[in-house]
Amino acid sequence: MSKLKGILLTQGMHGMISQVEGLAKALDLDFTHHTVELKSFWKAIPPKLTPISQNVYKKIISDEFDVIISCGRKSVIPSIHLKKTSNKKIFNIHIQDPKVNLNHFDFIVAPEHDDLDGQNVITTKGAIHYLTQSEIEESKNYLNSFIKNDGRKIWTLIMGGPTKYYDYSTKNMKHIFTSLYKLIKKHDFQLVVIPSMRTPINTIHYAKEFFGENHTIFMKVEKKAYLSALGIAENIVVTCDSSSMISEAALTGKPIYVANILPRKNDIRFQRFRNLFRELKIIRNLGEEVENWNYEKLDETNRVAGIIKNKIFS
Repeated sequence: MSKLKGILLTQGMHGMISQVEGLAKALDLDFTHHTVELKSFWKAIPPKLTPISQNVYKKIISDEFDVIISCGRKSVIPSIHLKKTSNKKIFNIHIQDPKVNLNHFDFIVAPEHDDLDGQNVITTKGAIHYLTQSEIEESKNYLNSFIKNDGRKIWTLIMGGPTKYYDYSTKNMKHIFTSLYKLIKKHDFQLVVIPSMRTPINTIHYAKEFFGENHTIFMKVEKKAYLSALGIAENIVVTCDSSSMISEAALTGKPIYVANILPRKNDIRFQRFRNLFRELKIIRNLGEEVENWNYEKLDETNRVAGIIKNKIFS
């Protein structure tokens, strides 16, 4: 049986691409990715007030497809329109709350902390993503030539970046780095720092200056380094601004400490997410007592794909 063909629609942000590609791979689709561009007038208009029309977005040229996976506000109308105007049965899946009538989609995949309810809604614990356990295992040795092979255990710090909720000021970064430095002094571990696409370059340079030559700070984004750092770490620290990276780290089953930043506005969705992961015994706050604990590895992407496969092929 040949693979189903899929098109993936996002606004081009890494977190969105990770989610749609992760689900497409888990569904074993032959897929292409398209970055959605809305026409200028419609860029600021909410989807619920936008007509379902080709006039709203720049035309998406694609071969035959069977499945649409979309993520993000700008991809909502194109997904609905492509399904509506197709001359064959198309399944469309939207990740996150589309903010329109849910019946426009065959499936909605939304995190539990979004509190979305509907017959076609599949709720997840955290965000789905494109990492797999096999990739982490295969990349485990990649950092061997970068780290100091001196017998110290490895802790990994995964850094996100500034958002409308969290500021990556020197003051906030110094607070996180100081908390880690105290743990380094007490427990004598080696720190591996992995930036993301959102991490400001000055923050990366500050980390290198702060922690010095006895630790490994990656200066650029590199997927193999990220996977390897997850694989070799005894403990993982993730900044609080990214539910996606915390969810990715939870695939390892290793202790995760969240490095908190004082929010500049109400971050209730992030709080609900972290409260859920705390209840699941996945995370603790950086600064709490260092302990080893275990939890069931969280692989929501494959669980969701299994539900969708059963419904599509039943």
